[in-house]
Amino acid sequence: MDIILALMAGSILILPMCIIALLVRLTSPGPALYWSDRIGASNRIFRMPKFRSMRTDTPVVATHLLTRPDAYVTRVGAFIRRTSLDELPQLWNILKGDMSFVGPRPALYNQYDLIEMRTEKNVHLLLPGLTGWAQINGRDELDLPAKVAFDAEYLTHRSVLFDIRILWLTFVQALGGKGVSH
Repeated sequence: MDIILALMAGSILILPMCIIALLVRLTSPGPALYWSDRIGASNRIFRMPKFRSMRTDTPVVATHLLTRPDAYVTRVGAFIRRTSLDELPQLWNILKGDMSFVGPRPALYNQYDLIEMRTEKNVHLLLPGLTGWAQINGRDELDLPAKVAFDAEYLTHRSVLFDIRILWLTFVQALGGKGVSH
């Protein structure tokens, strides 16, 4: 189901993705895509792309750990982060099988505390998702124990209907930019 949805979404979103890539390149130096090492199912590392929303000299840490994250966000970056358009290149990871549409958001390779907490709750067994239960229940506003609790709740209650609900709520929240660190 993930592959079919990713192919459909990719075919519909190819033109907007090209426009976003062009806008990123025209408004700040550096590549249109930012690739980061992320933790996938069974704590395996994979490479995940996003449209680059921050300057190229931004430290490689979770956004909430930056002293002044706003100082690193580009003009176009603020918009694509608020609307979650920066996540669209991850359709590639879904096609490759590294990610699913719904699951816990993939941790950065150096978020050892999050990785350890998820492993203790068996959340590490799930494919990471483009969106997830924790995403729609607070996103960047959640502390790590709360995020892992939502991830564990998803693990226990996951189903096709639950995934559809999460996808719908993600779409609604992305339109409003709710819970995004800028």
